Amino acid sequence: MIYCQANYDMKWVTREHAKVDRIACPWLIKNFVDKEAEFLFVPAHKVMDTAKERSAIPFDIPNAELGHHGEECSFDAIVRKYELDRKEPALLELAKIVRGADTPNRSLTPQSEGLVAIAAGFSINSKDDYDNMAKQFYVYDALSLHFLPLLL
Repeated sequence: MIYCQANYDMKWVTREHAKVDRIACPWLIKNFVDKEAEFLFVPAHKVMDTAKERSAIPFDIPNAELGHHGEECSFDAIVRKYELDRKEPALLELAKIVRGADTPNRSLTPQSEGLVAIAAGFSINSKDDYDNMAKQFYVYDALSLHFLPLLL
């Protein structure tokens, strides 16, 4: 199935109340960058301070390396930085779905609008961001397996 490229035991920090990109990115990181990654969800105004205090990598916040750039979202930035598409080209297709769901370009893929609805529902139905992450990871597992034929 899906294997991590490395095991760095990194800490990552982003804004609380995650929906699409801030759940998709932890799934991507856990599966392809660092299976032992630790995620911190904090108020938006505390992300950069928390990053410094905890030696954590900020993501999906304005002006972050692993944030939105042009029409791309944070998921795209992580795929690019860690060259994840080299081993898993199907991630480029998954990135399009996430980008469409997390940006105004909802019609980018047929799945994007549905992912927005699913993410919003899980956000409402979860006790916190960690519970939300645990519930939604199955969605990204399924979407990634949908593109498995691209890898064969």
